[in-house]
Amino acid sequence: MHFPLLTATLLAPIIGALVIAFIPKDEHKAIKSVAAFAMFVALFLSVFAFFSYDLSKGGFQFVEKYNWVPDLGVQFYLGVDGLSLPMLLLTNLLGFAAIFASWNVNNRPKEFFVLFLLLIAGVMGTFIAQDLFIFLLFYEVVVIPIYIMVVIWGSSKRVTKEYAGMKLTIYLLIGSAFLLFGLISIFVKSSDLLGYPTMNIEALGKVAFPKDFQITIFPFLLFGFGSLLSMWPFHSWSPDGYAGAPTAVSMIHAGVLKKIGGYGLIRIALYLLPEGAKYWAPIIAILATVNVAYAALIALAQKDLKYVVGYSSVSHMGYVLLGIASLNIIGINGAVANMFAHGVMAALFFSMIGFVYEKTHTRYIPDLGGLAHQTPKLAIGLVMAGMASLGLPGLISFVPEFTVFVGIWKNEAMIPKFLAVIAIAGVIITALYVLRALAYSLFGPRREEYDHLKDIKGAELVPLVVLGFVLVAGGVLPFLIMDMVNSGVAPILAKLGATMAIGGKF
Repeated sequence: MHFPLLTATLLAPIIGALVIAFIPKDEHKAIKSVAAFAMFVALFLSVFAFFSYDLSKGGFQFVEKYNWVPDLGVQFYLGVDGLSLPMLLLTNLLGFAAIFASWNVNNRPKEFFVLFLLLIAGVMGTFIAQDLFIFLLFYEVVVIPIYIMVVIWGSSKRVTKEYAGMKLTIYLLIGSAFLLFGLISIFVKSSDLLGYPTMNIEALGKVAFPKDFQITIFPFLLFGFGSLLSMWPFHSWSPDGYAGAPTAVSMIHAGVLKKIGGYGLIRIALYLLPEGAKYWAPIIAILATVNVAYAALIALAQKDLKYVVGYSSVSHMGYVLLGIASLNIIGINGAVANMFAHGVMAALFFSMIGFVYEKTHTRYIPDLGGLAHQTPKLAIGLVMAGMASLGLPGLISFVPEFTVFVGIWKNEAMIPKFLAVIAIAGVIITALYVLRALAYSLFGPRREEYDHLKDIKGAELVPLVVLGFVLVAGGVLPFLIMDMVNSGVAPILAKLGATMAIGGKF
């Protein structure tokens, strides 16, 4: 019997939350130390799983499978492949960094870190669950801690934190309603075709669903997962949610919460309903292009740092959607790698913006300026995140974005060339708003009113060191992610038949 690696990884933050529940509320240092240790254990185990995964063998590994509700075909089925492993690693990487980005939280830290650890466990569970019921269970677990954390610890001057939390929750619940209908339809139809119930995603992937059924049900999964991915026009919850959320939640929102949407589209929608994906791919491409261009232009007009990165995140998710819409292995490899790259970059951005707000009590760009004089380390973090955002070669985002562009350019049968041109032009707009935000907030004459500011130090440096290292390592050694992703995407793309002919391994 092998060591239950995935269960141990999943339980690390849950056990940490339970331990914190028994620590006196005034013991702030002990609470934070336990949270940090729990996330370190989860990160260590996910790194071990990532580098222990056998690429030559492929498929699902570290599998744990137990019957749970046999009458409904529900199994507690955990497993990871080249698609889910990068997302598991990303979740725990950002969770660990977010603990230290929240090191100065002294308002009810006990409740804050308990909820945060439960949030991480919920997100983690969606990526390692290979049963639809278990996937939905973890998906719904994510919503509750987010709402509470935004309402209690959030901060926003443009909208109230209550408004941001409620808007975010309503959008996610509406999306989950679409998703629930689609998944129940798949379960009922598969039971009729097979003669027995199952929610095993791998088993459902072998069911030959009728083409008309796939075309009808696919939009429900598209809108369900797409609203979580902030697909236009279901995107407006995202920037307000970021602005109202505390730093740690903003990091997890942008870094991995959205990625559940992209992951679900590939793992569930594309895999189970390939004919539906082919039919609706042009619509996905159009919506994705609007995501890229519209959100980038809106970001250009923002004067709040969180809103700049918030709309930037919406724009970047357009590239993920375009990669998925390409329906070829190059484009989808790029989409998954882009999810990982954007997660690291956005989390570093939000952690640094959180420190800016904590020290200056403002995120309003015109009120900042010259901060690099007083806080050079903080400035380095913001610049690194900004350069990754605009796709600077040598950093983690360059290869994934380039791969997406190649994928969509190759599939001119479904994605017209002019959409690809508009999407590529989005990079120029991205460079404009990123460079403008950095220039006006960090550089220029020294402002004496900020001479009292102290640069980030101690625990505050952890997000910069950890995430900054991954930004550079991912740019210099892109094959670490790309090879892993390719091994997970290839079996899913095999179901699309002829589309596999459009490009091979990148």
